[in-house]
Amino acid sequence: MPYVTAQDGIKLYYEEAGAGLPIVFVHEFAGDHRSYEPQMRHFARRYRCVAFNARGYPPSDVPPDPANYSQDLARDDLLAILDGLGLDRAHLVGISMGGFATLHFGLKYPGRARSLVVAGCGYGADPARRAQFQEEAEAAAHRFDTLPLIESARAYALGPTRVQYQNKDPRGWEEFRAMLAEHSTLGSALTLRGVQKLRPSLYDLIPAMRQMTVPTLIMSGDEDDPCLEASLMMKRTIPSAALAVLPRTGHGLNLEEPLLFNTCISDFFHQVEAGRWTLRDPRSLSGSIL
Repeated sequence: MPYVTAQDGIKLYYEEAGAGLPIVFVHEFAGDHRSYEPQMRHFARRYRCVAFNARGYPPSDVPPDPANYSQDLARDDLLAILDGLGLDRAHLVGISMGGFATLHFGLKYPGRARSLVVAGCGYGADPARRAQFQEEAEAAAHRFDTLPLIESARAYALGPTRVQYQNKDPRGWEEFRAMLAEHSTLGSALTLRGVQKLRPSLYDLIPAMRQMTVPTLIMSGDEDDPCLEASLMMKRTIPSAALAVLPRTGHGLNLEEPLLFNTCISDFFHQVEAGRWTLRDPRSLSGSIL
């Protein structure tokens, strides 16, 4: 099996396909590298596509020490993938937990990112609901700790931003749920506690985001309520950002609407590669209505 080694010695499993400019896909909490199969198959026709499993997600290592899980480590694991595969710069595509890692990567290592797709990103961002998010993250971690994995996976897969997928595509949703039930109970619980629960709010990153010029596409489903306001805030804050909202769509938008998702990011990549993705025109920020 192919692995790269992170800075702290953790081995990260990856798969790749295709040739050309590189795209690295960064998965969400409830997914793994398999979650990007609709993108790997589509984009590998023209790009070198890489998808990897975060630490805590077999066959990547599942370290038992909680200190081995954090937002900074998730960000730097992405750097380890680029370095380990000899990729100087890449298009980076992240959803949810992967979207946070992608955004943090763009803030810390802007020279290594050709572009950023930050999708389904916003859980826990609202300062007014910060405590609620942390309580729910801890409760979910407790379920992974104590329940059979098939039960905790089913409960997570039926969250209020997942039922959209189940309603549209029951077969696809069942595959998603079954894959989630194959994850590590230890890795899932430690990821919830160390990465999800403790990461900074997006609103804490506003000063840094105002300085970011890496081409950025923010994406959200219109029924992914915890992410909508945060997505709009990121669009308004990042000078190089655009916002795409997919209709009647929940959290796992790349699986729920793969054709629309692929079309949006493909057009984005083309504009970036043509040098046509520019910063927002300052004339649009005058404050005037007319």
